[in-house]
Amino acid sequence: MIHIIGNTSKLKRKDINTVLGVFKFAGKECALHSTYHKGHAREIAEELTSSGEDCTIVVMGGDGTLHEVLNGIKDFEHCCLGLIPAGTGNDFAAAAKIPEDVKYAAQIIAYKLPRKIDYIELEDGLKSINAVGMGIDVDVLKRTYAKNTGKKITYLTSLIHCLFHFKSYNYSIEYDGKQENHFGLIAAIGNGRQIGGGIKLFPEAVLDDGYMNLLMVDYISGWKTVKAFIKLMLGKINKIKEVTEVKVKKARLTVDVPCSIQAEGEIYDRLEINVHIVEKGLKFYLPEV
Repeated sequence: MIHIIGNTSKLKRKDINTVLGVFKFAGKECALHSTYHKGHAREIAEELTSSGEDCTIVVMGGDGTLHEVLNGIKDFEHCCLGLIPAGTGNDFAAAAKIPEDVKYAAQIIAYKLPRKIDYIELEDGLKSINAVGMGIDVDVLKRTYAKNTGKKITYLTSLIHCLFHFKSYNYSIEYDGKQENHFGLIAAIGNGRQIGGGIKLFPEAVLDDGYMNLLMVDYISGWKTVKAFIKLMLGKINKIKEVTEVKVKKARLTVDVPCSIQAEGEIYDRLEINVHIVEKGLKFYLPEV
């Protein structure tokens, strides 16, 4: 059984019909579950996966809905996850090379076998399929959400503003037996390659290599900020000297004052980034054979 989860009030009716048509043509039985409030996708996923029976859940939405569903899954052994991109940013879809055309995305799920990929898990159990971070990225998101336009350009303008106004802070980082102290703009961990609708923070990340990409950007002053912004837009932020990027199995970030973090664009207050990679812990439908 294929269970489709999405906010039908925001999805195009023709896209829903296209997806249902693909599954019907492929001889797949399916059910459509509409979400009506924040956290509802997680509740639906919990209910669908609590029995221990085999099922396929298809997220028809963006990174936020995918994040909710991932955190609602109770039984990873008997659940396969698919994605039909229908959000604003679709950052994980881009990393997974899932086409934006809903028909082609549905055909991947209908006719291909799922692959095992990695995901990130925090000590408290919160899961992330794309990226977790703290620092300037959280400020950018808060500013973007305050404007409430739903447009990608809003994230970009918020990023430009924060690059020139964000105040760096001290934090310590432990990863794979090492410990470092930093005074920086951002510390982020990626399984996917990008955030913010196309900002390539982790251009070298791989979904199933058994590692997370840890990115730390130290304080950048004056005209160097402009240079860093250009590098960021070109997907080469890891090429400037103030940036450290390493592949890790686990990491713990500690700050003097509790702060907010983000996971797939969802903001969590007073939550510590203490994470590890769950290797090939999720069965996911991808374009590659």
